[in-house]
Amino acid sequence: MLSIKPTNILILGGGFGGLAAANELRQNLPINVKISIIDKKDYFMMGLVKLWILNGTREFEFSKKPLKSITTKGIDFINEEIIKIDQKKKSVTTKSRELSYDYLIIALGVELAPEQINGLYEHGLILYEIIDVPKIREAIKKMKSGKIAMAIMGMPYKCPPAPYEAALLIRSMLNDLGTNDSIQIDFYSPAPITLPAAGPQVSEELLQLLKSKNINFHSLHKTVSVGKNILHFENSETNFDLLIAIPPHRIPTIIVDSGLAQKGKFIPVDRTCKTNFENVYAIGDVNEIMVTDKMAVPKAGIFAEGEGITVARNIISKIRGEQEKAIFDGKGGCFVEMGKRVAGYLEVDMFASPNPITLLKQPSEQNFKDKEKFEKDRLDKWL
Repeated sequence: MLSIKPTNILILGGGFGGLAAANELRQNLPINVKISIIDKKDYFMMGLVKLWILNGTREFEFSKKPLKSITTKGIDFINEEIIKIDQKKKSVTTKSRELSYDYLIIALGVELAPEQINGLYEHGLILYEIIDVPKIREAIKKMKSGKIAMAIMGMPYKCPPAPYEAALLIRSMLNDLGTNDSIQIDFYSPAPITLPAAGPQVSEELLQLLKSKNINFHSLHKTVSVGKNILHFENSETNFDLLIAIPPHRIPTIIVDSGLAQKGKFIPVDRTCKTNFENVYAIGDVNEIMVTDKMAVPKAGIFAEGEGITVARNIISKIRGEQEKAIFDGKGGCFVEMGKRVAGYLEVDMFASPNPITLLKQPSEQNFKDKEKFEKDRLDKWL
């Protein structure tokens, strides 16, 4: 029987990638391999739930799951903020302790940076911010007429279809509220098409879907600042009654401070998700995997999950003294919900040859059921 020496694996972040990696590792390694997740949050909740909170079908308190649940599986959970990563010492320091590692998986995601847009805090609400989502819902319910502006204010951003999904759900909400005909929805993006990573065909299909719901899409609109009821772009401006923003994203400061990435950049990795440091891996939104010289893998939970499993399998092989063979396959998909328990599905194969393949499947009730199952299956498996 293969003898495996005691090993410490630290996973920074308890999101899609971190949880997928931890579970894959635990299921395939003996108990003398210690696996620990460190996260300053004490709960996990899928980002897709924010849209269910928006449309009133879910509440935050009934959607978050305690990360300490993983301890029942033999995975340690440390609910603390990370203040230092030292590759030379192979250690991670939190506010109360220093932990050594043999293998380090960085799954810290990205941070929202609304402060990069002057006036956004004062005059807009953030779609991806859990405390703002109920405020958006209440503001929509109170509106009787006027204009809702939705704006992507930086790229890349996580879960690329989600803002469009939110726009479609809001249109459905307005229909239920009886204010559909008196409220205009305008969507602004700095990109030339709706979903650049999905390519021109899918972007056009999504554009036509937006048009069919009377949602106006404005490309090449880079937001520079926000005033009271006014959105300033590089070359124009527009008025609004309610602003729903997707702010710029930034890499966590701890990553830059630790020398893992340059300021304003993500951690560069290939399809094994190895960094330039020994036994240090980066998965999910915190990394950048280039598909072409101009396109990176989108920032989405499904890809973080796949990368987490890839890294876990290679660490398992390395610990067992076997050859590392796993590479991230770039396959996944995102649901595009439209209200009335109907959703489309965007299927992606980022590393298909000769070019990435993306398909937008027609909206259906089955896709919505699959979205619910997607959440349930992973919560049951991970926590």
